[in-house]
Amino acid sequence: MNDHRLRTLARGLGWASLGLGAVQLGAPNTVRRVGGVDDSTVARVMVPLVGARELLHTAALLGSRLPERWVWTRVAGDAVDLTALGCAVSRRRGARRRRAMAATAAVAAITALDVYIAARGDRRLWRRGLALHAAITVKRPRGEVYGFWRDLENLPRFMIHLESVRVIDQRRSHWTVRGPVGRAIEWDAAIVDDRPEELITWRSTDGALHNTGTVRFVDAPGGRGTEVHVELRCEPPGGVVGAAFARLIGEHPDQQVRDDLRRFKQVMETGEVVRSEGSPEGVHAIRQLRQRPAQPMMSGRRS
Repeated sequence: MNDHRLRTLARGLGWASLGLGAVQLGAPNTVRRVGGVDDSTVARVMVPLVGARELLHTAALLGSRLPERWVWTRVAGDAVDLTALGCAVSRRRGARRRRAMAATAAVAAITALDVYIAARGDRRLWRRGLALHAAITVKRPRGEVYGFWRDLENLPRFMIHLESVRVIDQRRSHWTVRGPVGRAIEWDAAIVDDRPEELITWRSTDGALHNTGTVRFVDAPGGRGTEVHVELRCEPPGGVVGAAFARLIGEHPDQQVRDDLRRFKQVMETGEVVRSEGSPEGVHAIRQLRQRPAQPMMSGRRS
């Protein structure tokens, strides 16, 4: 399947979400009756909410230049719908149970299509390798910013997935990170280009995660500090399956890089990473469940 056809199918799902959302918001009683949950008080609230969710899918799929990257949001929604319908099937009898079973079968078919398109999109994406680009401005001198990053053992202070970096020699290092399900992923890396206060380029040499990247340090206009530009290309552990699972739980690499750079800015400018009450560890979906009052991530400050 070529990119154009895949994109067309993904946009087709966007139009499908628009239709579903409009029906669920405009005729919720009909939707509940067809689904066999017309006697459910919870469904009176849930059906309009699901309709609103479908309209969010519509905005993502029709408003994005690369809609195939958003199809996994539909898959996550499908999983919620199937769970709710499964409960309805187990609790209904007679005609309502038959309607709930028919609705479950229809949603299962839609889910299969969503998963197929989402997986094909990830397969094409990861076959080429994922190219990530992110930048941030840090209000510190370029030499200081470069020096902090060049000491690789500092990286776990702001890269939240990174368990450790063990420096072997001036060029080589061993990296350990937490995977999407907590499993440790390790690899060796080598610095292949190092220009003081300008750039650091590395590549993995052995291990589970194949990656290459460059971080550039540029004076920000107007004496506002240093612009840090990160370019990364990587392949996911576990291939397409690993990529799909990472998307579903909010651990996608481009999200990780943006979050890491925000924490890097905080470490350089204040000496610590501060967790906000609303989002303790970035915008990761699973971690949103573990919110806590704002507090420093570390007790020590940068010397």
